[in-house]
Amino acid sequence: MQKSKPQKPSLVRMLARYYRPHLGLFIADMAAALLLAVCDLFYPMITRNIINVYVPEGNMRLFLTWGVILLVIFVAKLGLNWFVMSWGHIMGTRMQADMRRDLYHHMQRLPFSYFDENQTGSLMSRIVNDLMEISELAHHGPEDLFISLISFIGAFVMLGQINLLLTCTIFVFLPIIIFFTLFMMRRLQRAFTKRREETAAINADIQNSLSGIRVVKAFANADYEEQKFGMRSGALVQANAKAYRVMASYYSGMTFGVDLLTLAALVAAGIFVFMGQINIGDFAAYLLYIGNFTQPIRKLNQFVEQFQDGMSGFRRFAEVMAEAPEENPAHPESPRVVRGDIHFNDVSFTYGDKGAVLDHITLHVPAGKTLALVGPSGGGKTTLCHLIPRFYTPQHGNITLDGIDLQRFDATELRRSIGIVQQEVFIFTGTIRENIAYGRLGADETEIVEAAIQAGLHDFVMNLPDGYDTYIGERGAKLSGGQKQRISIARVFLKNPPILILDEATSALDNITELAIQQAFDALAKNRTTLVVAHRLSTVRNANEIVVLTDSGIAEQGSHETLMANPNGVYRSLYETQFSTL
Repeated sequence: MQKSKPQKPSLVRMLARYYRPHLGLFIADMAAALLLAVCDLFYPMITRNIINVYVPEGNMRLFLTWGVILLVIFVAKLGLNWFVMSWGHIMGTRMQADMRRDLYHHMQRLPFSYFDENQTGSLMSRIVNDLMEISELAHHGPEDLFISLISFIGAFVMLGQINLLLTCTIFVFLPIIIFFTLFMMRRLQRAFTKRREETAAINADIQNSLSGIRVVKAFANADYEEQKFGMRSGALVQANAKAYRVMASYYSGMTFGVDLLTLAALVAAGIFVFMGQINIGDFAAYLLYIGNFTQPIRKLNQFVEQFQDGMSGFRRFAEVMAEAPEENPAHPESPRVVRGDIHFNDVSFTYGDKGAVLDHITLHVPAGKTLALVGPSGGGKTTLCHLIPRFYTPQHGNITLDGIDLQRFDATELRRSIGIVQQEVFIFTGTIRENIAYGRLGADETEIVEAAIQAGLHDFVMNLPDGYDTYIGERGAKLSGGQKQRISIARVFLKNPPILILDEATSALDNITELAIQQAFDALAKNRTTLVVAHRLSTVRNANEIVVLTDSGIAEQGSHETLMANPNGVYRSLYETQFSTL
């Protein structure tokens, strides 16, 4: 018998889980809301007794006594409203923070392939914008539903004691209002979801354009970017307009329904007075209760808007949370000391439904040796390197490190053994010290300075007015390419991993800077297993082995001298093309 797949929890159940850490505050908030609803139920009955009994009988003592009781009730409502509005919102904000924390935690553990398919700005929108309204829903949602339920039941019971037939006549309008609300909720859901999607899209466009502002200015394409932004902004305006039209239809329809309910109560209660079924005090109580009765309906209006706005964001939150994180073995293995002996065994890899990038690659990188990967673009050199820290998983074959399949490693522990320096260095907004220390969080000042010295960065830093505390701008905007590269090298020196990957690390530098950086790389690669991806073949001449990788697989491999000895070889052709003089 085939096992059924476990069902995913509903959005409501998923949201309910976030109430658990704040259950005490939630119960207190609901208790305050209950007392508020009860206070509102007492006022019409007290007013009825004042009109029917105390005033006609001239009972000043009871009139004043119940006046004082009403004052006490109103003072109690003052305190209860303050508690609900302050601590209720604080609870909602804390829940929102919990969701944002969980979402960020989950994103940190998603595979690289997820970020290949999703724009950074859109993901930022899910973390920030999509959860903005959830605090209002988390606070007001259960509270409004609870108060509305208590108010409906309490009003029906109280009014039923006066005249059950009149009460049932008035309450017949309630199912119509409920049906209209359910009908409109689906339209509201679609409208709010579309609005969220367009908000995420415009955030992604803004992030992309501002991140590339130097390219925009270099190509004088500001008008083009403004045109793109205008189109995206127009789509957001249309989505907002549609959402507001649906909201307008809902609110106007609900207001009309409430007005009809009030009119029906007024006419029906008046007829019952004319018929002698109820007196003037009962008539006043009916009108007051209908006023209280319409208040929960208005709260339901607010709840429907909050629910659709909040849940449309929460739905997008749940979509990300449903993405499978990187897989780790239940019982990971790892060598006591990583030597860095790497074997690629018949490895094939494909991005999505595209053609194979790597096709049955078998390769050995001995511990402590340097392997260079060269060849034309698109041959899979960078992809091969990205398989080692398990940024991606091969569809066929396997990779072993010191005899252990990489899939048996814990991903975090594996990556602690690998240092990567890429062509496009990412520098975090902050200081030089913070960026170097990112290589090993918790490193002391002496270790940071030593790493900078090894990377040839220390003298430059010491000539700056603020030294290691120099603020270097967003993504290191105040640094040159060579200075950024030296920071990335210092990070790896500080990390001190047994495996090193240099992916086109000098291709964006000038020849003089490249020579200086190459010397730092030579020092960094000493006694480490090193993979070097390079287009400039001058940087790989001293590698223990050179592999020529093309879109057809490994074309050649051997030392520089061995490959140059083949007059018809791909490597020799590439080398002579680069160093030929015109």
